[in-house]
Amino acid sequence: MSKQYEIVIGLEVHVELATKTKIFCSCSTEFGGAPNTHTCPVCTGMPGSLPVLNKQVVEYALAVGLAANCEINQYCKFDRKNYFYPDNPQNYQISQLYLPICHDGYVEIDTAAGKKKIGIHEIHMEEDAGKLIHDEWEDCSLVDFNRSGVPLIEIVSEPDMRSAEEVIAYLEKLRLIIQYLGASDCKLQEGSMRADVNLSVREAGAKEFGTRTEMKNLNSFKAIARAIEGERKRQIELIEEGKQIVQETRRWDDNKESSYAMRSKEDAKDYRYFPDPDLPPIVISDEWIETIRSRQPELRTEKMKRYQEEYLLSEYDADIITGSKHMADLFEAVTALGGKAKEAANWLMVEGMRLLKEHEMEPENMSFSPENLAKLIQLVDNGTINRTVGKEVFEKIFSEDVDPEQYVEEHGLKVVNDEGALRTAIEAIVNANPQSVEDFHNGKEKAMGFLVGQTMRSMKGKADPAAVNRIIKELLG
Repeated sequence: MSKQYEIVIGLEVHVELATKTKIFCSCSTEFGGAPNTHTCPVCTGMPGSLPVLNKQVVEYALAVGLAANCEINQYCKFDRKNYFYPDNPQNYQISQLYLPICHDGYVEIDTAAGKKKIGIHEIHMEEDAGKLIHDEWEDCSLVDFNRSGVPLIEIVSEPDMRSAEEVIAYLEKLRLIIQYLGASDCKLQEGSMRADVNLSVREAGAKEFGTRTEMKNLNSFKAIARAIEGERKRQIELIEEGKQIVQETRRWDDNKESSYAMRSKEDAKDYRYFPDPDLPPIVISDEWIETIRSRQPELRTEKMKRYQEEYLLSEYDADIITGSKHMADLFEAVTALGGKAKEAANWLMVEGMRLLKEHEMEPENMSFSPENLAKLIQLVDNGTINRTVGKEVFEKIFSEDVDPEQYVEEHGLKVVNDEGALRTAIEAIVNANPQSVEDFHNGKEKAMGFLVGQTMRSMKGKADPAAVNRIIKELLG
């Protein structure tokens, strides 16, 4: 009988904070920008330049720590992590080893077996390094220091995850918490959220952990799931062949769906950490913590509960809408403008989600104004246009943010309420389709649908379906 194995996973998640300026200088953190244009003597590591801490970084770290149920180190400080790498301008990185700002927290995830707490070992603040650009034509590497000194928090989990599904659920949970707090946009493709996966394998039921490897270069949830599966298989094969697993850092190549060794895994002692002499310790008062706590917004879990109670949305609807902070904000704004909550939810979930899928867009990219969706709901609600025309107008709002009232007026899309004109059109259709009339009298329900469809087509979709049904029934006796 073949042995059963269990994977043990812990994550190190780096999150780029949404501050306007870098952690120790006043250079812009904006993504993009020509290489080396968002730089100064501090973030390029010039001798004699002195770092000054950005207060907003501490506040974002505190907000995330509180939301993740962490203990706060009210006396914390920065350390130097020494290593040489071309994108690391000072030859050390300013980080926190001995006294990180947050520790011993957890987030709760939903799994197939119910709720599960994933422990958070610590959250610490640090600066990002620059970026190496490998020029294959010139056969050289260039360095861009725009990202150097961009503030990060690193969220280090306990080794509590046992499957790729749990890892994705944990990352989704963290991402939504951080987005709701406004601490980062957490775009994996832009590198503002990056996850390194520490993974080991052991026989099911064993107490001891196996030898772990760390995988880097994971910039989508799909890549993370594939990398976990790939590494699980690789380690099990080595164990079954009686070979040793080497503790090392591996780089995942998503195109080849395989990983390769980058370097042997360093321990903390290899970095020769020591307290940074240029930065004083940070003392966090009780009042400061309470100020941050009082500013915490409503997070997804509370929002879901409120939507079900206040707006009477189903659990499914509330789950989909709160799954994106932007969509939740849009929904609330439309509702506040008088759009009925259930209608606002339906337009966003049915038509909105359909168009997002068609255009391969994220909910964050919906750029239309809540005012225009609220107007559209009103137009359908008071019968100015019917739902079919409403869908056409919604597409225009979605793509161009048109004013629906203006659009309906300019394109003559209002429902035809002139009963005389409607009756005349229906009489012509009934006379032109004697077979359908006979089918209707023989009890074939489909014949009615056909006549309604023909009428709507002749009226260019602008008739009131209820009126059409009523008049056809009258004429057919």
